[in-house]
Amino acid sequence: MSAVPLPPLPPTPESAESYRPGGSSIAEIVAREHQQLLALLDQLTGPEASPQGAPAVLTAALSRHLSAEEQYLLPAVRAALPTAAERVDAEVDADAALLTTLKGMTDETLTEVAERVRRHVDGVDALVTELCTVATREEMIRLGNRLEIAEEAAPTRPHPSTPGTPPWNRVVEPAVGVVDKVLDTLTGRPTRLADLPEPPRG
Repeated sequence: MSAVPLPPLPPTPESAESYRPGGSSIAEIVAREHQQLLALLDQLTGPEASPQGAPAVLTAALSRHLSAEEQYLLPAVRAALPTAAERVDAEVDADAALLTTLKGMTDETLTEVAERVRRHVDGVDALVTELCTVATREEMIRLGNRLEIAEEAAPTRPHPSTPGTPPWNRVVEPAVGVVDKVLDTLTGRPTRLADLPEPPRG
């Protein structure tokens, strides 16, 4: 029986035992995104001028990242590691606080955003390390696939008052994301790392 809650497999002629999903594991994806977020924060808080559009891209990247983690990573940790439930709750609360700070981000509050992101990276990386000890490689890849799908549909703006746990966040977040993406298109707002002149590398 799976250690983590997973979506059902798609129809396949192969048996469940021989099925091997393709893609990156959720651990690899989260680690890469954390590195990219930290690199982008270094650009924003460094002595040199930040690239044009960087604050908007940071806001969008963080909004997508936190939404997807709350939909799939944190519930998986909660189910697979019952002793980590309080830490998962703390991360959900910290995410809401980060989104609130991000929503009103200014040059003066950027330092606070950076500090909250670094605490997020430390806390979530520790949970992912523990999840890796109880979940199989196939489970981690399937979770990674779900995370990437969730990110594509996630909001690109901070909405700290939306639900932070399943099932409601998996219903509400994509709907809010549609509205955000319409606004992004109408305003020409950059939302992807690739939109920056010098995208940070992860």
